[in-house]
Amino acid sequence: MLILLPPSEGKADAGTGRRWSPDRMSLPELNPARERVLDALVALCAGPDAEAARAALGLSEGQLGELRRNARLREAATAPAERLYTGVLYEALDLASLPATAQRAARRSIMISSGLWGVVRLADRIPPYRCPIGARLPDVGALSAYWRAELAPVLDAAAGNGPVLDLRSGAYAATWTPRGKLAERTVTVRVLHEREVDGVPVRSVVSHFNKATKGRLVRDLLVAGARPRTATELVGALRELKHTVVEQTPARGRARQVDVVVTDL
Repeated sequence: MLILLPPSEGKADAGTGRRWSPDRMSLPELNPARERVLDALVALCAGPDAEAARAALGLSEGQLGELRRNARLREAATAPAERLYTGVLYEALDLASLPATAQRAARRSIMISSGLWGVVRLADRIPPYRCPIGARLPDVGALSAYWRAELAPVLDAAAGNGPVLDLRSGAYAATWTPRGKLAERTVTVRVLHEREVDGVPVRSVVSHFNKATKGRLVRDLLVAGARPRTATELVGALRELKHTVVEQTPARGRARQVDVVVTDL
């Protein structure tokens, strides 16, 4: 099973290990593309026009420190991705507290989308950075389109013959769209909050708690040692773990979409 997660804006403040090296990254076939984005990001943030850099990265005036951090990415200390990302999803997933067998399964199955790196595995050592997928960099262009061209063959191969649990947010999901039989082995998740309004159950999409629920889904699968071989088995595993799952009618050649319904946020 391949599990795809979005990155988080929240990241550890600093790394603790030696500087970034492409030689220590998984999926080395992506390294030339990673180097190109890294060079463009560093040049932009180290350049004389801080306002242009801030606009390109969608940063507020209070986030100019992120430009200084990006400008030093080549020299910055690194940390494993599993300790770098600290947002709501990763707090709910709580990788550090997983049993050893579940941690090993996580490192085998999880990949994290990134505007800077394309995708990373949990053990990949990277420095703290700010590079949203919506950014447009000089000599690279829009990152969503850039990575769409680079990721397809890599993630198609990484998916193998098993199911894919795609929990990426929309902007990151646009960088790789599984097709054909692979799409039919892919499960995407929408989180709905059910509450009563005038005695009638009403379901609505949640945002902040969507991330926490997805983190808990992944944690539950890992702790349970789930090893689904098909998308149907994956959906069944979520139900066995007591999640309320409502499946949409699957379409040929498209990912299977499921709603996970929660009553407590």
